Amino acid sequence: MARELIMVLDDQELMRDSLREVLSRSGYRVRAFAAGAEALKALAGGGYDLLITDMKMPNMDGLTVLAEARKIAPALAVVVITAFGTVETAVEAMRRGAFDYIQKPFKPEEIELLVERALERRRLLAENEYLRAEVRREWSPEEMVGREGGLAAVWAGISKVARTPATVLIRGETGTGKELVARAIHYGSDRAARPFVRVNCAALSAGLLESELFGHEKGAFTGAQTERVGRFELAEGGSLLLDEISEMSVDLQGKLLRVLQEREYERVGSSEPRQADVRVIATTNRDLERHMNEGKFRQDLFFRLNVVPINVPPLRERRGDIPALAEHFLRRFSREMGSQFQGVHSGAAEALSAYDWPGNVRELANVIERAAVLHSGSELLREHVEPGLRGAPGGSPGAAPGAGASGPVRSLDDLEREAIIAACRRMGGERRKVAEALGISERTLREKLRKYREEGVAL
Repeated sequence: MARELIMVLDDQELMRDSLREVLSRSGYRVRAFAAGAEALKALAGGGYDLLITDMKMPNMDGLTVLAEARKIAPALAVVVITAFGTVETAVEAMRRGAFDYIQKPFKPEEIELLVERALERRRLLAENEYLRAEVRREWSPEEMVGREGGLAAVWAGISKVARTPATVLIRGETGTGKELVARAIHYGSDRAARPFVRVNCAALSAGLLESELFGHEKGAFTGAQTERVGRFELAEGGSLLLDEISEMSVDLQGKLLRVLQEREYERVGSSEPRQADVRVIATTNRDLERHMNEGKFRQDLFFRLNVVPINVPPLRERRGDIPALAEHFLRRFSREMGSQFQGVHSGAAEALSAYDWPGNVRELANVIERAAVLHSGSELLREHVEPGLRGAPGGSPGAAPGAGASGPVRSLDDLEREAIIAACRRMGGERRKVAEALGISERTLREKLRKYREEGVAL
């Protein structure tokens, strides 16, 4: 795979050739230019990841090149080369957006390290921007499709509570979209520019969850070799989602209650109080009233959390929304996979609408994604979706095409091989996308593909 493309701009031929040789040896693609105007014209064509430019050049100096380059490619990483006595100018370049500068003369390993750092920062910034976009996409109104079966009441609850400081308790079955509701509340509030932090209370033991929430000091317990910043601290000024709060221990519930009432907490191993300007949003799929009767959940915490309750209805109570949700997920997965699906056939919509969806919206998304991976065409058909529906003709949870009760019994290895090969062909061999779609790691996918090649399977 070709590495990043680097532009070198310097009016001295010896410097251009030297940088081209060093960076090419490191595996980068390098194109060198002697004049700023020529370099900027090439930059406008796109494709460059990093610009290395000298500061002192005739006709157009490095600062001018930097300013114009930032207009053309705002995400471009820029490193400037400066001679002794012009460091102040290089610092000015950094103020204007350059990543760093290097002073002549320099060693090959110095420029290699600087280039690596600059490109890594560019990758991190791009990833951060991508994650921000993904986060906003996850809570956007377009993701919350439908208005049936009480969903209109959910929308009304979101609009009423979002711009208040009230604590919110979101209740609903697994897979109904409780986290999506929480994100909509956060991004519809005046805290939207601050962090949205999530903690899964069911995933950690009581001791680990306390440290995760409040942080700990170095030496607070065995294994605490460094201090840890807790999720309350990370969410400062923003919102903290406590997912499946019913799984939190009663002792820890008392400490959480103190935070909600007094707006302060202490790190594990510290007696110094810390202020908490954090909005708490909690979710649960449990019957908290029964938990309170059984002594598993504190009544005072329940009342403190339940200031504004929002109940998310199960998908079986929103059957009229199922065709629109299926179309929505098909558009998303087709776009991600580059497939040609244009819509859901009426037969497939009928099959989906007749199913009870014990896994709710999450299960529906999974069925549509699997069908989009394994099949092709302009429309998603009934036979594409039925294998993913429990109790459907020829279907079972996770069944692949051809695994119906009326067909021959085939091994799991055969079905797995078909699914992986179909996904690879559908996504042009992009392993990351294939692995994500199939719910396996890239390493597992790589090993299975190697095995298939050794067996002589055409990929």
